[in-house]
Amino acid sequence: MFIEIHPIQSQSFAIIDQEIGEHSFNSAEYAIVRRVIHSTADFEFSQLIRFSPNAIEQGILALKQRVPIIVDVGMVKQGVANLVAKTFNNPLICAVEAVSTPLAGKTLTETGLINVVQEFPQSIIVIGNAPTALISLCSLIEQKLVSPSLVIGVPVGFVSVVESKMMLAQMSVPQIRVEGRKGGSPVAAAILNALIVLATSEK
Repeated sequence: MFIEIHPIQSQSFAIIDQEIGEHSFNSAEYAIVRRVIHSTADFEFSQLIRFSPNAIEQGILALKQRVPIIVDVGMVKQGVANLVAKTFNNPLICAVEAVSTPLAGKTLTETGLINVVQEFPQSIIVIGNAPTALISLCSLIEQKLVSPSLVIGVPVGFVSVVESKMMLAQMSVPQIRVEGRKGGSPVAAAILNALIVLATSEK
């Protein structure tokens, strides 16, 4: 399975390679970091992104097994849908689109994630926007109600964002996360798309 890279993207990757400087990422980690930088033009992500042991391997395995992918919001879904469909065609579910009424005291995205992830407890979960959804996910993991194949936790913003990522860091689940306030839907989509490209390049 071959994924063609646009010439402009190749040029951008070459510029990133020239400018990033020394780093300790292995080749798979760097492929993800480089794609995040390409999506954001922000080299600081090379200092913020974290990989748990075997997170990339677990994510690739889950993609190849067509494990469902749960994303928090529509922007993440739009950012990955094309590549998902072209490759392993995993079921792609958007949490905020899965419900019409929030649970008491919870956001719509949080409610959707709680419902969907319990239906697919071993899914790949990608959170680029909603820290409340990540906090609820961590609670479900802690209660051993779900056991995700991989969590990509990169919500962006000021309220509960850092706290949600700190909670994820304490979970014994394969994860890729961005420390601090930065993140967002483009970052979440870039990480998953990079994983898909890595999965398709494996023999």
